[in-house]
Amino acid sequence: MKLQVSSSPHIRDLASTRSLMLDVIIALIPAFIASFLLYGLPAVEVTLTTVAASIAAEYFCRRVMKRTQSIGDLSAVVTGLLLAFNMPASVPLYLPVVGAFIAIVVVKQMFGGIGQNFVNPALAARIILTLSFPAAMTAFVVKPAGSSLLAIDLVSTATPLYLLQNSSELPGYLSLFLGTAKGGCLGEVSAIALLIGGIYLIVRRVINPIIPLSYVAVVAAMTAIAGQDPLYHIMSGGLLLGAFFMATDYVTSPLTLKGKLIFGIGCGLLTGLIRLFGGMTEGVSFSIVLMNILVPHLDRWTRPVPFGGVSHAKK
Repeated sequence: MKLQVSSSPHIRDLASTRSLMLDVIIALIPAFIASFLLYGLPAVEVTLTTVAASIAAEYFCRRVMKRTQSIGDLSAVVTGLLLAFNMPASVPLYLPVVGAFIAIVVVKQMFGGIGQNFVNPALAARIILTLSFPAAMTAFVVKPAGSSLLAIDLVSTATPLYLLQNSSELPGYLSLFLGTAKGGCLGEVSAIALLIGGIYLIVRRVINPIIPLSYVAVVAAMTAIAGQDPLYHIMSGGLLLGAFFMATDYVTSPLTLKGKLIFGIGCGLLTGLIRLFGGMTEGVSFSIVLMNILVPHLDRWTRPVPFGGVSHAKK
């Protein structure tokens, strides 16, 4: 038997970027189906426009930069899906194109492409779009009861988190769990769809459960201490979408288990503070992006000591 000695990281399986991204796409299918059932044809239009714009942006950007094409790794498709799921169904279709350009060209490719971006591209694009086009990005709607799935007419509504702060009439747990008659972004309204996708990723070992569990647990604990319903907070807004699909991004999350735990706790603390004391009802996007910036420090602080080595503290 031939012994091969090499430095880490060591490849232990046949997983590739394409296979991992394909698993994420499969995990997002339940949320896409739920968005179609809840919002009808506009949800499909926004999703397809964002994905197509993301693929086109990556293709032409790589051509201009004279780099090898990377659209085959499906990372642009995942970014497009996540960006679409962070927008309402009523958004004008030019905004997905603008968002795709920001996510793919500015946040991803200008920093070197996949593996080089320091924040999650979809979340960075959502934040910029929300600050630049607040009216369009916060025009949440629902499909009228009894209307066809192919109908394009939608009616305005408030999100559950807005109702929590400004109304005594709140939707029930079943409505939050299924997403029925619930306003919000495309991918955040159905808790059961997100849980199915998240469990799939954990079972497939695409993501580590430390980040989503610690993230959700901290938000639940903070809202319970503040006297609010933690289960309502868990199933409302983009918490589950962010915890399972964006906080766990390989590129912008820590490598070590201790770092992942600190990262999840930090995301939960920031989200809880923004929801309870901030001027916004949500907070997931800002929380994850802020923690993304700290990831290099978390990796350095939690770096394990090599076998036979000496820790920094002992030095």
